Amino acid sequence: MSATRDFDKVSLITGGSKGIGEGCARVFCAAGAPVVICARGREAGEALAAELTAQGPGECHFEACDVSNPDEIERVVDRTVERYGRLDCLVNNAGTHPPHRTIDEFTIEEFEQLLRVNLVSYFAGCKFALPHLRKTRGSIINMGSLVGVMGQQLATTYCATKGGISAFTKALAIEEARFGVRVNAVLPGNIISDSRIQGVAQSENPEELDRLVDSWQWPGRSGSIEEAGQACLFLAGEGASYITGIELIISGGSELGYGIKAPWKLGVDSPEEQYPLPENPL
Repeated sequence: MSATRDFDKVSLITGGSKGIGEGCARVFCAAGAPVVICARGREAGEALAAELTAQGPGECHFEACDVSNPDEIERVVDRTVERYGRLDCLVNNAGTHPPHRTIDEFTIEEFEQLLRVNLVSYFAGCKFALPHLRKTRGSIINMGSLVGVMGQQLATTYCATKGGISAFTKALAIEEARFGVRVNAVLPGNIISDSRIQGVAQSENPEELDRLVDSWQWPGRSGSIEEAGQACLFLAGEGASYITGIELIISGGSELGYGIKAPWKLGVDSPEEQYPLPENPL
């Protein structure tokens, strides 16, 4: 958790009841922030809000919200400002990753719905929050994805939405600079979120798959939701006051270099042991 204990910025986190949103809520509250999380799952959201408020020093409040409905997003923004009198930070985090399929297997309707959840909701969140953020010279953090810039097999629709977030973030950063509002994106790589845990558990050999995914990062592990939260806390704080329009990658360096990054995770000392190079590669 962050050593910061005086972070008093009122923060709204969409999709804040689990995954990276939960990590943000935990880190922000531990730093002292008044936090509102919103999600569809009331039971999980209220339980997390009660837990974080009890731990302090910040506090957490839950609002039920389906981000595919812009009216509900507007209501949550309004309720947050009614509760605390201002809004300093919006973390657009809610989103979903559909099952891996080819483009032939996705329907137009499925793509449109994913755009609504993963991208249009970010537009709506920013649109409704900005009148308040301009008053506080606050900030927006949009949760993108590393695959939004490097691609992912069997994920054309998802990558399209995440790539859109990156472009939207840069354009909005330019537009809002004159109001003193900073807009940045965080691009996570492999993070141990609920979806990662559930996906691995459904595989034929979960332990082997976990080791394989961990081997894709140079530290030989995947990131935690709290580490993603720390990145967002930094961007929301005064230490990032001269930072806007960036894409902060938190990936353990998985995009650096070719091939497996941590071969010891697979029981070998080097990638060459598993994938031998020719005697005269040149």
